[in-house]
Amino acid sequence: MKLTVDILLAIVSVALIVVVLLQSGKSAGLSGVIGGGAEQLMGKAKARGIDGLLSKLTVVLAVLFMILTLLAGYFIK
Repeated sequence: MKLTVDILLAIVSVALIVVVLLQSGKSAGLSGVIGGGAEQLMGKAKARGIDGLLSKLTVVLAVLFMILTLLAGYFIK
């Protein structure tokens, strides 16, 4: 059982890293803070596309990562 959890944890970890790196930046540094109002209006179109999918996938993978990490810690005993 521990080996299965460890393998799943490794796969989820790599997938989480890849998904986070594929996401586009949410702001353009300091200019994103100053001109952030326009991005709120245009941001809704981004949420429906690939960025929205990557965002949801990041949340799912992060939850799986936390659960598998807790299980891996439990099986150390």
